[in-house]
Amino acid sequence: MNSESMMKKFISDINAVSTRCLRIFAYFLILFYLYFVFAIHMEPGRTAVFIGISLITALVPTVLLFIVRRTPDNVMRNVIMICSAAIMTLMLVDFQQYAYSLILFPLVISALYFDRTFVLFTGMLSALGVLISEICRSNISDMLIYSTVRGNADPYLTIAVPNIMIIIVIALIVFQIVDINSKYIQQTIQNSITMVENEKGLIYALSEISENKSKLTGQHIRRVGEYMRVLAIASGFDEEYADKLATAAMAHDIGKLMISEEILDSPNKLTDEEYAIMKSHVLYGEAILEKCPGEILHLAKIMAKEHHEKWDGSGYLGMKGEEIAYISRMITVCDVFDALTATRLYKKGWPIEEAYDEIVRCSGKDFDPEIVKLFCDNFDKIREIHDSMPDEQIY
Repeated sequence: MNSESMMKKFISDINAVSTRCLRIFAYFLILFYLYFVFAIHMEPGRTAVFIGISLITALVPTVLLFIVRRTPDNVMRNVIMICSAAIMTLMLVDFQQYAYSLILFPLVISALYFDRTFVLFTGMLSALGVLISEICRSNISDMLIYSTVRGNADPYLTIAVPNIMIIIVIALIVFQIVDINSKYIQQTIQNSITMVENEKGLIYALSEISENKSKLTGQHIRRVGEYMRVLAIASGFDEEYADKLATAAMAHDIGKLMISEEILDSPNKLTDEEYAIMKSHVLYGEAILEKCPGEILHLAKIMAKEHHEKWDGSGYLGMKGEEIAYISRMITVCDVFDALTATRLYKKGWPIEEAYDEIVRCSGKDFDPEIVKLFCDNFDKIREIHDSMPDEQIY
């Protein structure tokens, strides 16, 4: 994931938080209405009109976020801010002295986005809202629920201008805060990307070394990684997490670095002693990755340890059912399918249809039935990956 896509996800997450804030404010509006009707005894019908319009405005972002899901993030951000400013304006029009503190509401929301330009845009929008509210109060005061007695003072000089000045000052303060925070956010994003790329590079390097101890190139680890990506997406994980799983899956056999080539490439059936040594590669893999930092390497450690476990408990370590991590249950299917179809010194690869039948036959015994169903439902994608990454003899 590059900085642009990470920032896009960041904005999307903030949109969700901002939308939640507006929903909370909508609940407040209901309580506000009840207070005015029962405590101050204002006429409920006219009060409901202004509160109702504000309530609907507050819920517009929620409708866009959860119903019109294709709304672009930047458009969504602007809608949220316009709705916040509109609510502030409506409340100032009819509940002026009770709503003064709301002039800061849009600026508080804008500060979440760590965008200086957006803060200035919000400040201008809020100032415009104050001016509009005062124009409305000056011209339609007889239609309002709550009307302040102003005397001879000019309302624009005594109310609008001070509030606009407050907005400008607060906007400048928020601008400075956002300016410094945005630099830290950008640096944090870049550090996160660098760390992920370093993790990937380490896994690629170690996986290549491990696989190249064999007589074949490392297409096995790449195929298993891509099979894992298919099953991860089918399981409902997002693309970012599926990419992490696909990368981590490539290190599932990293423990073979500690196994001699004589055992790895033996053309004969392994003796009991040799087989015991071969099985130990899962624990070697866990040990190699045990203290490695980072999410991808942690996922790799889990899969390295558990990729030979079976649903019925007959695997290397005797784990069974849901004792085995879900990601390990996925990679077990991926690894066995690829092992069946791959040619090795000691065997020929199975036809892909026979390997498919074997996976289905072992559902509920070796493999989690849920994973096998996902495998079957997405077999066209699995086949395409298999055909596009053939093994190549290197000597």
